[in-house]
Amino acid sequence: MSNELQSLIDNAGRIVFFGGAGVSTESGIPDFRSVDGLYNQKYDHPPETILSHTYFKYYTEEFFRFYRDKMLYLDAKPNDAHIKLARLEKAGKLLAVVTQNIDGLHQMAGSKTVYELHGSVHRNHCTRCKRAYGVEAIAQSTGVPRCSFCGGIIKPDVVLYEESLPERALSHAISAIRAADLLIIGGTSMTVYPAAGLIEHFRRGKIVLINRDPTAYDGRADLIIRDRIGQVFSKIEIR
Repeated sequence: MSNELQSLIDNAGRIVFFGGAGVSTESGIPDFRSVDGLYNQKYDHPPETILSHTYFKYYTEEFFRFYRDKMLYLDAKPNDAHIKLARLEKAGKLLAVVTQNIDGLHQMAGSKTVYELHGSVHRNHCTRCKRAYGVEAIAQSTGVPRCSFCGGIIKPDVVLYEESLPERALSHAISAIRAADLLIIGGTSMTVYPAAGLIEHFRRGKIVLINRDPTAYDGRADLIIRDRIGQVFSKIEIR
């Protein structure tokens, strides 16, 4: 399988990588829907409820208690998938990374063109005066993090349930996918919409799907690899 993937990468000139939570599990960040993922852990409310705009608005302190505990993995480092994708971009082979992840590991690995469909934990803003804050403003706070200038609530720039995807990132992601001649999809169950629907914008070329479990899009793929994505990319040579 790795030889076939290598050949597809060697022969492609406009690669786009679309990734989900499984890309970062080998960096120590748990995914959401696997057996030991976040959605299968026990809380007073399900994660979909806690990570919603409504919950943030009405139960703000509880939201931040969960957010600090389960959404911030600031010691995580890029794995082989992040690193090889950055090298593919530097070699002129990769147009863009489109990611559902909020951890910033693609940028840490050196990727420049990254479209974050669900935002980033590293960007935060005051809901009142819009002043920007780094992740430390939330990670090092207790209770509800407050703006040091106006006292407003500091909100993570992540897309919560009930919120829309960022239009700019979504538009750029669609344009990149339309221009690609090889679409590599990795570490995602392809069940979260509208992000999962982006595959419909792929016009021509080959589709590679790297995921541990079957997805609804397996029938669209030219190559399916059932393995850890970091392990798969560790064997790829950049030519």
